[in-house]
Amino acid sequence: MADDVFKALADPTRRIILDELAERSGQTLFEICSRLSVKHQLGISRQGVSQHLAVLEAAGLVETRREGRYKFHDLNTDPLRQIAERWPVPDTPAPEENTP
Repeated sequence: MADDVFKALADPTRRIILDELAERSGQTLFEICSRLSVKHQLGISRQGVSQHLAVLEAAGLVETRREGRYKFHDLNTDPLRQIAERWPVPDTPAPEENTP
């Protein structure tokens, strides 16, 4: 699973999509496309964004839910947490003050 997460995070457009979902989760494809176009000046087609979302969903970083005819995309940070837990950072002692 970590391979899919790293592959998904390797693309800058996908990282921007994740940033947008972190800012406001539960967006439709139309909303994501609009934000990428207006806020980031990315000229990417709806199909292109949809393909990026499919990669993010396969990696578990995005979850989708349907309400009526709308499909909403939500950020899921669990895969990132699993990676962080795989390689814990050791506790480092506080730097000692220099005493004369």
